[in-house]
Order: sequence, then C-alpha cells, then structure tokens
Amino acid sequence: MKRAVVLFNLGGPDSLKAVRPFLFNLFRDGAIIQLPALARYPLAALIATTRNRTAQANYAIMGGRSPLLPETEKQARALEAELGRRTPGVETRVFISMRYWKPRADETARAVAAFAPDEIVLLPLYPQFSTTTSASSIRDWIRAYKGPGRTRTVCCYPTAPGFVAAYAQAIRQTWEAAGRPANVRLLFSAHGLPKRIVEAGDPYQAQVEASAAAIAALLPEFADWKVCYQSRVGRLEWLGPATDDEVRRAAADGKGLLICPVAFVSEHVETLVELDHEYADLAREQGIATYLRAPTPTVAESFIGTLADAVQSEAAADPAPFGPWLCPADYGKCACRQGQGRA
Repeated sequence: MKRAVVLFNLGGPDSLKAVRPFLFNLFRDGAIIQLPALARYPLAALIATTRNRTAQANYAIMGGRSPLLPETEKQARALEAELGRRTPGVETRVFISMRYWKPRADETARAVAAFAPDEIVLLPLYPQFSTTTSASSIRDWIRAYKGPGRTRTVCCYPTAPGFVAAYAQAIRQTWEAAGRPANVRLLFSAHGLPKRIVEAGDPYQAQVEASAAAIAALLPEFADWKVCYQSRVGRLEWLGPATDDEVRRAAADGKGLLICPVAFVSEHVETLVELDHEYADLAREQGIATYLRAPTPTVAESFIGTLADAVQSEAAADPAPFGPWLCPADYGKCACRQGQGRA
C-alpha cells in the first residue's frame, strides 16, 4: 500500500531575482485578479514590475529569499515520520506543491506519478479555506496530475483541536517568556481579502473568526482579544479592521499587544517582515511599550498531529469533512459543501 500526501502552500522566491516572476505568477492567477486572461496577464506584469523593488527589499531583510519552502520541508518530514509511526503497513511519502514558485504543481505531479501511489491525500497548509488559496491550489493540481491513485482532499481545519492547541501554546509561551506583562491585548492577525470575495460565498472570514474564538477559549488570561486583517493592497474594500488600525487603537487605549498570525502556519514575509518589522515599528512610534508576536506552529507536535489526523480521516474515506467545523450554508464556495476533491 503506497500513499502520497501533497502539501499545498503559496511558495516564495528563492532569490532576489525570483521576486518579480514570483509576483507575476501570483497576480496572473484568476483567483487573485478576477479578470479575463487577456486583461489579467498584462496587469499582472505591471504589478510585478511596480512592486518588485519594495518586495525585494522585504526579502532582503530575510536574507534574500523566502523561508517558506524550508519551513514546509520541515513540516513534510515531520508529517511523514508521524504517519510512518501511525501506519507502519503503509508506505507514505509527503510531497510539496507550491502555487506560485518552485516546486510547482507540474513538477510535483511528475514526482507523485513516478511514486505510483494507491491513494493521494491533498492537504492545504491553509487552515482556513478560501477560493484564493486552497481552491486555487486544488484546481491547479487537478489540471497537472494525470497519474495513478484515488485522490481525496482535506478542505480545511480551522477549529481542529491540535491546530488550536498549537496556537494557544505559542501565545502563552510568548507571553510567559516576556514575563507575563499585564494590560496586553491579543490580536489575531490574518491575511486580508477583498470584501467582495467573501460576499460571493468565500468562507475565509468565518473560518478565521472561528479559529480565533477557539484559540481564545483556551486562553482565559487574554479576555481582551480581537481579529484583524493585514496585507491589504489596491483600491478595493478589504476585510477589516486592518491590523495597523488596531495597533493605533491599542495605543489610544493604553494597551500592550501580543499578535498571533492566525492564518499562517509557517514563517514567511507576512510574519517576519510585516509583523516583526513594519507593525513593530508602528507600535514603537505609537508609544506601545509591549509588542510581542507569537510564532507560527511550523512543526509543533499538536499541529503535526492534526495534519496526520486529517490525512488518516481522508484515507479512511470518511464521508464527513475533517474536523468539527462545517461552513454555514451561506458560504457556498466551501469545498466541504461542494464535495470538491472527494473522488
């Protein structure tokens, strides 16, 4: 019995020269810019050109490349080891498929086909489902993979106990390491989306808020908490409140801050630059004395355990979606409700 697990993530440039083509790949995705290809491709080229210098400066802070692939490789090895321990009779190999940079779906699909698995479990490293992340990666994989194996897909796991516990532990450990400072507000910061995407049935916002509530329920010492959204670009109306606005509000309220990147399971530019530098600098400018940031779970034992649980649930052909969460009926773009990938 051979099982392939394919981890999906965004990807990130592996050199400063790769920043511009990475941005082009990102913005030419129809899930990101919802225009016909004839208009989308030149617009993606323009955005990649105009944002290249600023983006390169951000990646330079991290040593000239994104750490996302090395982080994902650690997760892949940890998950492979955990599944090997749980199911010794199954030869499990974990592969990585990045959406906008190497290794991309075509390359990974060839590697999986060469492995010739009996079953394949597609596992997005996006805890909260969105048409712009998980759905885009799943569609790209379906296009690329023509090899053997029954395929099943993990949709999301925004309130899975191990996932929630990993974040709660990271928050508490960060707070305790700082000496348990008083009067601290907990901000759950997630990557933003244009509001029109959510209004069209995307469940992302509902799932982010469910994740935050489940984590906060394990942290009674943080009764003052709030969800906010970072990384907005362009002129469209985005989900709010914005993280930078919440930093200013905390200053006005005389609060310290502890920020949890609730929608990110690996360190990358949004955490290591945006949270650790840009918002930290803003907090200092605003006179906030305490600014803390909890790390992403990466290879936390309970998080890897959740991923293993998800794989085993799908491999067992459980007809119910993995985890306790089910999107309300209003969120028709949810893959759980559409039965996406369950074949």
